[in-house]
Amino acid sequence: MIREVSGDILLSKAQVIAHGIAVQEHFDHGLALALRERWPAMARDYRHTQHGRHMNAGEVWTWAGVDNAGQTRSIANLLTQNMVGEGPSARPGKATVENVHHALKSLARQLQAGGVRSVALPRLATGVGGLDWDDVKPLIEQHLGPLGIPVIVYETYRKDVAADERLN
Repeated sequence: MIREVSGDILLSKAQVIAHGIAVQEHFDHGLALALRERWPAMARDYRHTQHGRHMNAGEVWTWAGVDNAGQTRSIANLLTQNMVGEGPSARPGKATVENVHHALKSLARQLQAGGVRSVALPRLATGVGGLDWDDVKPLIEQHLGPLGIPVIVYETYRKDVAADERLN
């Protein structure tokens, strides 16, 4: 079931938080920055992973760590954006519907295989990624809707406000 809420996704009680990033993400804008500030090890581990293997748009890189309350937190980083340019001057390009489609398909497989009971995500790829929500929402419905788990979409960001996710 897909439920749209308003609030701060960092306060989500969902088992997994998913969000979109670029292939060579610096975690310096939007939700990626907030996640890096909350879980700095995630950004370090992602950079380390990048050095070990080539990652492509459309993939998902999942990280798990312990939050301040001692609970395990999983973050699914959906590679929705390619890079523009190469080397140190490379910067994230805009997300594509195709990359979002492939990343959500991969995320759905991972969630199902891992027995995940709930997932929260923002309006994926519509901020820094630049896509229109009307193009992304049907993909979330297509890939995550059939899982039969709560899919919490943070429609409106409200800092430090816990959303009514109705997760028990």
